Amino acid sequence: MKTDVIVVGAGPTGLMLACELALAGVRTRVLERRTEPQRHSRALSLHPRSVELMDQRGLLDRFLPLGRTVPGWHFAGLPTQLDFRPLDSRHRYTLFLAQARTEAILEERAHELGVEISRGHEILGVSQHGDGVEVETRVPGGGTETVRALYAVGCDGGRSLVRRSAGIGFPGTDETLTGILGDFAVVDPRPGALDAARARGVIIAPLEGGLTRFVCLDPERMRVPSREPVTLEEFRTSLIRITGSDCGVAEPDWLSRFGNATRLAESYRSGRVLLAGDAAHIHFPAAGQGLNTGLQDAMNLGWKLAGSVHGWAPPGLLDSYDAERRPVGRSVTENTEVQTLLAELTLMSGYRRPAAALRSLLDQLLGIAEVNRRLADQVSALGTHYPPADLGAHPLVGRRMPDVGLTAAGSAATRVYELLARGRFVLLALAEDPSPSLREAVATDRASRVTAVSVDKYDEHADLDGVTEVLVRPDGHVAWATRAADHATRRNERLQALTAWAGTPSSRS
Repeated sequence: MKTDVIVVGAGPTGLMLACELALAGVRTRVLERRTEPQRHSRALSLHPRSVELMDQRGLLDRFLPLGRTVPGWHFAGLPTQLDFRPLDSRHRYTLFLAQARTEAILEERAHELGVEISRGHEILGVSQHGDGVEVETRVPGGGTETVRALYAVGCDGGRSLVRRSAGIGFPGTDETLTGILGDFAVVDPRPGALDAARARGVIIAPLEGGLTRFVCLDPERMRVPSREPVTLEEFRTSLIRITGSDCGVAEPDWLSRFGNATRLAESYRSGRVLLAGDAAHIHFPAAGQGLNTGLQDAMNLGWKLAGSVHGWAPPGLLDSYDAERRPVGRSVTENTEVQTLLAELTLMSGYRRPAAALRSLLDQLLGIAEVNRRLADQVSALGTHYPPADLGAHPLVGRRMPDVGLTAAGSAATRVYELLARGRFVLLALAEDPSPSLREAVATDRASRVTAVSVDKYDEHADLDGVTEVLVRPDGHVAWATRAADHATRRNERLQALTAWAGTPSSRS
């Protein structure tokens, strides 16, 4: 099969991107070095915005039964948690779900959509020329294969060979601190036995299969390089040093060390090569944002890259991926650096003043609703807003579209996110408008990428006050909104918005 896009890496980001591309009719092949799916899970959570993305693609029913919802999350290990319950979403929770499960669901979906996943293919190099890319791989058995496509996307982690082959810089800081994690089949079963460990900053979480995850930072071992293996003896010794007890840990299923190296790619695109996920940004796993940021990269990139492959993408659309997502990557790396610094200060002081006083002060600030809401918006990614190019645009432009319930003429009640399941733009007329004008707006080729709906009624939402028409991007963010009541004015604005975002009717589809 001829390939349009090569995705390097079958982690959550690569698989999510492959699903998005295939949903848009792009012939996609995933190349993965590992011969089998990863059994162990470094990440354990899907934050609210990532849950919304699965809802938008009709996949949420596959995820929810396998996980556990929690209404908040931690920030810098402070006692007061971020409260997701006041946030503006149907999914005001984190879904506690092992990364291996997320990957399995996305791989199943990718196969359903016809994605070719080639395991045991080690990337040797990536080159590009005027009208395509070539990816050289070592295949199972020791031979090599050159795979050609229109574009390649590196989702191959922090040591990305795709990024290095494209000559994209990866500035930042090397690790100065490391922590350890372990998944244990046996722990101290006494009620309250683990409370002392939690009080001293040890993260303890139950996993499926009867395992318990421990994550800790030992002040006497926090300078050990992340490449050094972790032993059970080291883990027990660290727990005793931190908490006074080894918490009865035994029979480890997995032990790992992780560091705080923090880097952000100089660009997410170089010609026909793009980056997403850890290939574009790495950081300390504070507040569990890494996997989620990668999934959101993939959702932003998929439809834009599909538009370039199919020939309808307006000028600058693919470049907007870097313009929109790189600032998000910078924001995530900066807030994880803040959390890491606080943890390091605490470790170095042994929970004594002034670090203890600083933690107490910050914890008090988290108790202020406005402060908590701002950080919760950031960690959940529900506050992600892509600044519009037009300074006079409606305030809704660039923000997440509210998932309001609505009813269209002759149709059953539905929600905005349900309309996004096919990965198309959604054009909503929220005020009276002759339906033929909407049909004309998406006539001919544009009908394959825009769904137009004349809405009879919809749930009230403050962000939609006075809005008469809105164009929702395939990733659920608002491309255009207007308060114009005059039909002719709306028609002219609509045409400009559709052309700017979804191309012209004559564009190849």
